[in-house]
Amino acid sequence: MTAPSILLLAIGLAMDATAVAAAQGISIPRVMPRQALLMASLFGGFQAMMPVVGWAVGERVGSVVERWDHWIAFGLLSAIGGTLLWKSFRGSASEEGASDGDAFELRVLLVLAVATSIDALAVGFTLPMLDAPFVATITTIGVVTALLSLCGLWAGRRFGGLLGPRLDALGGCVLIGLGTKILLEHLGA
Repeated sequence: MTAPSILLLAIGLAMDATAVAAAQGISIPRVMPRQALLMASLFGGFQAMMPVVGWAVGERVGSVVERWDHWIAFGLLSAIGGTLLWKSFRGSASEEGASDGDAFELRVLLVLAVATSIDALAVGFTLPMLDAPFVATITTIGVVTALLSLCGLWAGRRFGGLLGPRLDALGGCVLIGLGTKILLEHLGA
């Protein structure tokens, strides 16, 4: 897996967290720097941790499914991307944010961090089959998610509810495109 592919994967995975961060930014009148850092740390941390769990499972069963790895990667990435696209058309990104003053309560942020990183768990399963460099991939996913979450939070405060569903749609398209690229590369090889 190349560096641009890893970056695209990280951006695609970060879109749901970015959309939720934007929704959180919309939901309160003022965001304190410590709130922004807490959200970015939790979202980035969970987004990086979940592929590690998925990776560990994928590494153990990877040799069994090696003949089908490109189809599995395509299926998982397309399913996750399709879910993000579906959510974007339903407009659920803005519903995920807390609407009261507790939007940045630790409990709320932990639930959101886990919810937005489930897709990273599924992606982690496919990474050993794609020979993705472990540390670079996990670090890229975590850092990109943290940075894009901060951007989403800022954008939510600045531009209101216009971005949430569009970010999910973009993330969905990126993940589907990456899955298609992986499938085409393996079928053409």
